[in-house]
Amino acid sequence: MAWFVLVLSGILEAVWATALGRSEGFTRLIPSVVFGVALVVSMAGLAYAMRGLPVGTAYAVWVGIGASLTVLYAMATGAEPVSPAKVVFLLVIIGGVVGLKTAA
Repeated sequence: MAWFVLVLSGILEAVWATALGRSEGFTRLIPSVVFGVALVVSMAGLAYAMRGLPVGTAYAVWVGIGASLTVLYAMATGAEPVSPAKVVFLLVIIGGVVGLKTAA
């Protein structure tokens, strides 16, 4: 259950990171509210997952999922250019997350 919650929390990290960018310095209401809600739920899920997983592993997986999904979303929407190097390094991050899961 801890891994499931951790993955969901990592997804919500990507949601709040994207919403933060779209809030334009908290001047837009809807993205600002999405940011706040996703941040709180994501942190609560991370805290829950850390009760059953090592702190370093849980945090690294949470950040890896959030960072990877944030960049993938930005590239998919055209907000960030796609390059072969970015794809390779995203695969490295994803590989690291999978490795941490299998080693835990």
